Amino acid sequence: MFFNIFFCFVIPAKAGILFLNMNSYSVYILASKKHGVLYIGVTNNLLKRVYEHKNKIHKGFTEKYFVNKLVYFEETDSIFSAIEREKQLKKWNRKWKIELIESMNPEWNDLYYEYGGKEFD
Repeated sequence: MFFNIFFCFVIPAKAGILFLNMNSYSVYILASKKHGVLYIGVTNNLLKRVYEHKNKIHKGFTEKYFVNKLVYFEETDSIFSAIEREKQLKKWNRKWKIELIESMNPEWNDLYYEYGGKEFD
């Protein structure tokens, strides 16, 4: 299945805030730290979902292993493509996942704040 990837680039703060397309679906990778525990998920509202991970709103894997830094994401306008890509990435070996993250985010910065995420309560 063909997967459309829409990369958004970081815009300097003085240029304004970059908003993600709200009519899209995101496949994302969270990490506990650089080269730490990884989590792959899919959502229709990336900033909201990462906010929930950061605030430990849902009990589970990411809460247990402190996985809350958004280090990679892709967007598509199809939920079917997003779910297919999520499944594909989950089957990849760790080395491939790390290479994918570092292709977009070599410093493993928390992209949540760079894309307009707010501090949590």
